[in-house]
Amino acid sequence: MPGTVNVAVVYYSSTGTVARIADAMATAAAEAGAHVRLRKVRELAPRAAIDSNPAWAANAEATEDLPEAEPDDMVWADAVIFGSPTRYGNVAAQLKQFIDTLGGLWAEGRLADKVYSGFTSSSTAHGGQESTLLALYHTVHHFGGILVAPGYTDPSKFVDGNPYGTSHVSGQGDLPVDDRTLTATRVQAERVVRVARALKEGGLTGGA
Repeated sequence: MPGTVNVAVVYYSSTGTVARIADAMATAAAEAGAHVRLRKVRELAPRAAIDSNPAWAANAEATEDLPEAEPDDMVWADAVIFGSPTRYGNVAAQLKQFIDTLGGLWAEGRLADKVYSGFTSSSTAHGGQESTLLALYHTVHHFGGILVAPGYTDPSKFVDGNPYGTSHVSGQGDLPVDDRTLTATRVQAERVVRVARALKEGGLTGGA
């Protein structure tokens, strides 16, 4: 279909907050006209650690049948939206591990000229959301990617207050994804699809 772009939503989630945002991001991108692949990255934590946290175990079970991200998903995509919870103000090891497997594609230039964006979640309001997204975006620069953050491009961004990407404060798991976060998700997904489509129609993206 003319004007259609391929969007991969690639994420890591332990207790399910980022998984919920990822699902909403994929839905919003599809509603904006994109072909979408929703992919989780491989879990690295031992089963004993997962089973020690009921929410973690429940999310692992709920997403058991969701395909794991593969390098081919990156080649297929015109735009990639990464999602990660904050880990000490940085990207989760599981997502970083997947990114670290992409060296061959990077060396071939096959990750360049694609649109990239990101989203995150933390327990507290100042728990590293901005630093996590900025750390993630360092990788985009190394890829030669085109960073498309939401910015203050919609009135709702002055409510959620994060121009770097969708972010959510989850507390101790007692603050579920709400309408404000879902609105931010929609704004971000629509902007990613719109820019990726414009770039693809201009002949820049999709050349891998």
